[in-house]
Amino acid sequence: MSAGMMIELLVAFLLVLTIGYCMTLNRRLKRLRNDEEALRATIAELITATEIAERAILGLKATAGDCDKNLAHRLMEAERLASDLQYYVSQGEGVVGRLVKISDAVRSGAAAPQKLASHAALERDVEYDRVNNGYRGVSAHAHYEAMEREQSAPVVEAVEKPRNLKDVAAATSERLMAIRQKRGVAA
Repeated sequence: MSAGMMIELLVAFLLVLTIGYCMTLNRRLKRLRNDEEALRATIAELITATEIAERAILGLKATAGDCDKNLAHRLMEAERLASDLQYYVSQGEGVVGRLVKISDAVRSGAAAPQKLASHAALERDVEYDRVNNGYRGVSAHAHYEAMEREQSAPVVEAVEKPRNLKDVAAATSERLMAIRQKRGVAA
């Protein structure tokens, strides 16, 4: 074999190796292109998901703002109602205190002028409530007559000051039941 033939065989061998390497490289490039397509699809899905998430976050922020405003409004309304209720309870306690004083005076056999003075005071209080608080209930005279009918009712012992409206309602209900039972009225 001559030197030219050996060089040509070496070149042929190197060409075969180059062709084999190019085929391997071609397969790898095809896989890379396929992976690139999958990666592009994944990126497109991520972009879509990000846009949906951004819209959802904006919706959540708007909802949270609405809830905050609604809650603030409800809290203000609740505070107003609580202060109104506290005012009415204190006014009710004052009226009950005056009624207890009047009924005690009537039960103890106070003189008629005191009864008339109590009647006039009750009339003034009811008129004041009607004018200033919008009270449109029974007249003071009717209250006074009801108290006179109750003169024969047994004296109810003083109870400790109730702590809340629920206690007031329970105590009032108990007192009413006791009066009805003593009078023989069916509950």
